[in-house]
Amino acid sequence: MLGHVNHARALSLLEDARLAMVDGRPGGSMILARLEVDYLRQLYYRVGEELVVTSWVTRLGTKSFTVRQELVQDGEVAIRADVVLVVFDFESNSSRVLTDDERAHWSRYLPA
Repeated sequence: MLGHVNHARALSLLEDARLAMVDGRPGGSMILARLEVDYLRQLYYRVGEELVVTSWVTRLGTKSFTVRQELVQDGEVAIRADVVLVVFDFESNSSRVLTDDERAHWSRYLPA
């Protein structure tokens, strides 16, 4: 309506990019524990435009890790987010330690 993308829809775009990182990942489920978002400029709605989200791991802990995401439009970062994901065991309803395979998977997204 105002020509820009609603903040909730923008978060869905970031979520879609995170889900692409998970594709093929070994192990169980994760839950989102923290989401910190900076809206740096308007994200304009343009029919047919493909937006770019860049994602990488900034911290790899024992039971959780942090993903930094940037959504770029017109060559400028419009949205920057830091997301803490916790590896979770739904049977025991508690967090658990990353397996070696999971750690190897997420390490691929650490900056070189």
